Amino acid sequence: MAAPLLAALVATTLSDIVPLLGPLLLALVLGAVLANLPVLAAETTAALADVSRTCLRLGIVLLGLRLSVSDLLAVGWDAALVVIATVAVTYAATCRIGDAMGLDRSLVTLIAAGFSVCGAAAIAAVQDGVRAGRRNVALAVALVTLYGTAMIVLLPPAADLLGLTKEQAAVWAGASIHEVAQVVAAASLIGGPVVVALATTVKLGRVVSLAGVYVAAGRRDGADDVAPKGAPLVPWFVVGFLLAVLLRSSGVLGGSVLGVGDQLATLLLAAGMFGLGLGLRVRELWPVPVRAVALATASTLVAATTSLALILTTALVV
Repeated sequence: MAAPLLAALVATTLSDIVPLLGPLLLALVLGAVLANLPVLAAETTAALADVSRTCLRLGIVLLGLRLSVSDLLAVGWDAALVVIATVAVTYAATCRIGDAMGLDRSLVTLIAAGFSVCGAAAIAAVQDGVRAGRRNVALAVALVTLYGTAMIVLLPPAADLLGLTKEQAAVWAGASIHEVAQVVAAASLIGGPVVVALATTVKLGRVVSLAGVYVAAGRRDGADDVAPKGAPLVPWFVVGFLLAVLLRSSGVLGGSVLGVGDQLATLLLAAGMFGLGLGLRVRELWPVPVRAVALATASTLVAATTSLALILTTALVV
């Protein structure tokens, strides 16, 4: 766990010099640079990526300390509708468009799952069920990382241009950006800790849908076993996040403890982003199929426009 955390510390230090980029985006860049230098064996890179995923999930748990039950109740049913509809429409539309393009069926399913639910985590969850090859998995992860990273930069100014409130922009980020850490990075550019917590809560609503998407992906690709054996319906880090919310709501933690938890959450999330960067290996992805890029673009646009339309038409106020 030392290497991803060291990278996170470097990214955090650099973010003090270039605060606009933030430690999470900088950590992703560090991972991508390292992945494309001839310094790490494939086994080492894979091990670092596994550790980074653990850091990311632990960071999500600690994010729960930023949010109280009263904040959760303030999200309301309108936001829940945005989440459910966005996941369903994005997954279905991506599958329909990808199949019409004639792309490999497993690649289409991976992109649909990753772009509709929670990025690389969703891709990793469904890859066995759809019997996807290594290149398809790497391509899907790279695309979801690249497009989610682009959304970090594009969504906050777009929200300002559209006149969205910070709360509406937070819901839009949580409902449309692909990775949890990317949502946190974008939300941090929109507003303070409350905005970040709201966006994360909305995003985790999408994460909870992973079990359903796994089943849908398996059935779509004709797998006999469409449910992960022994796997919980709700990922452990989502349960941990909710328990942390309850702990915060109880009022037993002092301000100093919450401050340390906040800093540790940022560090762990940055370590997670470093791991995502390690998945961006040019030698495994080139040449990138133009149709796959087109599908990733379409899927991102569907997620962004569906969630935005629902936010505007429901006059979402949180």
